[in-house]
Amino acid sequence: MTAADRILHPAALTADAFAPFGDVLEASGDFRLINEGLCRRYHDRARIDIDGAAPGISVFMSEPRALPYRFDLVERHPLGSQAFVPMAAHPFLVIVAPDEGGRPGCPLAFLTDGAQGINLHRGTWHGVLTPLAAPGLFAVVDRCVAGANLEEYRYPVPFVVEGGRSPR
Repeated sequence: MTAADRILHPAALTADAFAPFGDVLEASGDFRLINEGLCRRYHDRARIDIDGAAPGISVFMSEPRALPYRFDLVERHPLGSQAFVPMAAHPFLVIVAPDEGGRPGCPLAFLTDGAQGINLHRGTWHGVLTPLAAPGLFAVVDRCVAGANLEEYRYPVPFVVEGGRSPR
């Protein structure tokens, strides 16, 4: 892998592009009207997949990062999905990688539009929470019981996410 291969340009987050890794949480597509016709319900947008436990809702406050963003650490949660719902209307960076025999492959970067959340499928390699503006406040729905539900991997050579969108 060349140095140029280690530079990522984030693509716009779309449901189709993100499907191998998880679900995009956004108010688009089919809906039904509720609350006397004053509210659109975009129903059942993600599958919560948690092994042997009930899901919990946590609140994360993460320090904002800036582009270019350098990283070598990814992680995954083998016992459950993990949803991130921003509590402020700011874009955030999402880094994911395919699994290649129990290790992460070449990562991909996505940029949310400020009105999107994500639900990572169980076992998906992903970067740490990476808000690009303060406050980095998120509601997180995941498995909230004790147990070994975290695997980390450090790439031997870091990747850099630069600004702009990828042509991929």
